[in-house]
Amino acid sequence: MRTQFDLWMKDGWKELFGDEPDGKQLDQFYRYYELLIQWNEVMNLTAITEMDQVVTKHFLDSLSLVRAVPDLGGHPWSMLDLGTGAGFPGIPLKIAFPELNLVLMDSLNKRVGFLKEVIRELGLEGIEAVHSRAEDGGRNPAYREQFDFCVSRAVANLSTLSEYCLPFVKVGGYFVPYKSGMAGEEAKEAQKALQLLGGKEEKSVSFCLPGTDMERTLFLIRKTAPCPKKYPRKAGLPGKEPLGR
Repeated sequence: MRTQFDLWMKDGWKELFGDEPDGKQLDQFYRYYELLIQWNEVMNLTAITEMDQVVTKHFLDSLSLVRAVPDLGGHPWSMLDLGTGAGFPGIPLKIAFPELNLVLMDSLNKRVGFLKEVIRELGLEGIEAVHSRAEDGGRNPAYREQFDFCVSRAVANLSTLSEYCLPFVKVGGYFVPYKSGMAGEEAKEAQKALQLLGGKEEKSVSFCLPGTDMERTLFLIRKTAPCPKKYPRKAGLPGKEPLGR
């Protein structure tokens, strides 16, 4: 079982990075998988539990950020993973790039408890899990416009997700949403929202997850100007009334 896990991780890692993870990283990923399955029995963390599916759809999908940001390693970037859920994409990125300074933010305190246990069990440093709604965190001076990167795999249209995420990004930094499929039309519809929020799409990268035909798209959205103070709007509005619609 562990041997097969290591093979899947090594194959996918090699496709993304061109080399192999070290022994410590493999141990951390496997322990993360074990904790995910254990905790999932008592709380809803993920519908994906088969080992090969967790490796592909959670771990390797999270690590695919390197397709849009190839120079992610070797820098102590500050990063926020908004709506992180069970820790995706943040924790896999932290395992791969220990030098990242990472904040995991989620609106459900039970999930934050799980994340703190993962952080402790894996011996991760330079990472914290925070319980907060996006609308509140985006107005908190401790987090507003403080990050080089904000990443999110949250399920929301790009206009809504931009209003949640861009307030956290410092000018010159990037918001990178993970999207299923090609998502080109969604990007077109979000252009007005990006303009209002001080963001500009720099590029998009579409690809298939390693060893599959599952399409993904990453958008690299640069923060070009400070986000107006009125954003994000109060809880519920970004989802009900997306900007630019």
